[in-house]
Amino acid sequence: MLRKILVTVALAALAMLGLATPALAHDVLLSTDPVKDASMETGPAKITLTFNAPVQGGDLNQIAVTGPNGTQWAEGSVSIDGNMVSAPVRPLGPAGVYTVGYRILSADGHPVQGQYTFTLTKAGNGTPAATGGAAGAPTGAASSSGSGGVPVWAWVMGAVVLLAIGLTVALRMGRGRTP
Repeated sequence: MLRKILVTVALAALAMLGLATPALAHDVLLSTDPVKDASMETGPAKITLTFNAPVQGGDLNQIAVTGPNGTQWAEGSVSIDGNMVSAPVRPLGPAGVYTVGYRILSADGHPVQGQYTFTLTKAGNGTPAATGGAAGAPTGAASSSGSGGVPVWAWVMGAVVLLAIGLTVALRMGRGRTP
């Protein structure tokens, strides 16, 4: 009887693994313009991010450019063209490191966010955007986050149900034969 229970539990475990669907992958940032860690004398007119899959439209898509003094330099709305997301940038001001923060709505419906930097080597004569008027994104965004897939509790409940079914079948099969 113990052998039947073990076989049933093993079959239930195999069924759970066999029926598990692959997780949907979030969009991945393939390239940036300006290039990550680039050094340039003049600032870009816009930031362009290219992802591996089309980006969904919506208010969640944001790009921010934060200057050396914490000032915002992106302005206007974010535009989406398939897998490319871009936002206009004001003429840059002080020389130093600029951080590009982004948050987009991935093809699988989950937000993806991240950041990278570039350096302006020669000061420009631009002025920063008004507070809160940038193409607004979290500048301290963590690289590629977001949750997805089936919640853990659903997997646990599925395992419990399969185990219960397996034990019921094993116990009923064992009743017919008594030595």
